[in-house]
Amino acid sequence: MEWLNYHHLLYFWVVAKEGSIARATEELGLAHPTISAQVHRLEGALGEKLFRREGRALVLTDVGRLAFRYADEIFGLGREFVGAVKGRGIGRPIRLVVGITNVVPKAVAYQLIEPALGLSQPVQLICREDRSLEGFLGDLAVHNVDIVVADAPAGPGLAVRLQSHLLRECGTSFFGSRSLASSLRRRFPMSLDGAPCLLPGRDAMLRRSLERWFESQNVRPRIVAEIDDHSLAKVCGQRGLGVFASPSMMEEDVRKRYDVQVIGRVDGLLQRFYAVSAERRLSHPAVVAICQAAATAPRGSLRR
Repeated sequence: MEWLNYHHLLYFWVVAKEGSIARATEELGLAHPTISAQVHRLEGALGEKLFRREGRALVLTDVGRLAFRYADEIFGLGREFVGAVKGRGIGRPIRLVVGITNVVPKAVAYQLIEPALGLSQPVQLICREDRSLEGFLGDLAVHNVDIVVADAPAGPGLAVRLQSHLLRECGTSFFGSRSLASSLRRRFPMSLDGAPCLLPGRDAMLRRSLERWFESQNVRPRIVAEIDDHSLAKVCGQRGLGVFASPSMMEEDVRKRYDVQVIGRVDGLLQRFYAVSAERRLSHPAVVAICQAAATAPRGSLRR
């Protein structure tokens, strides 16, 4: 039976947390060569490199990220064990790592993952953000991320076999400042022809859906800005820079928070949000809770 040297694992874990051997020496009170040698021995025992150099920085490899996650769990259990022996024990939290693509509005992302926080067992929520689903492929492959919330299902031809679970779908609402809304509401959607418009970037599924819808309505808005960040787009819309689109499920929240008005709604201009995982059958209890809640969720506005 192969045994893992936990001293070696501890030194690796501290180096990974601190970001360098130099900072790890301060944390552990050991010499630089000692820590470096112990990490090399762990790599030799595993037969894999855990770090690679990028300039003067140490960066975790894919195996290194996997090792760090296990080390985090192992030493977390150690602290929990000591606390339990000393009478401080509580139920161990479920660790849920959620990746969120930046095209998903944060209020929508929170609503979708909120059911996981209602489990009887405590949940430790860790959120990561990336520009696209492809940015999470490596983490999904080695289960460093449990699910990714995205605006589109995983496509074919990816290096990692993924499962996509539809969480919510809703129509699209168009918003603008009070003055802009009052001038555009009456003849919507024809009033959008030539109107100043704020569009999401081309990575967003909503951008492609909007362009198809504009074409079907024979309207050509004047694109004054392309903005990936949903909050910034809403602030720009609040200041009267242009019309912006947002999921109808967020309508009440957007209207009250940003003091804007609804210009029009298009129920058929659907926006969909997915949980993407590397599991064929869902087993993580927090992910199961998210998907089960989505299956029975009302199609109305965002919960307050």
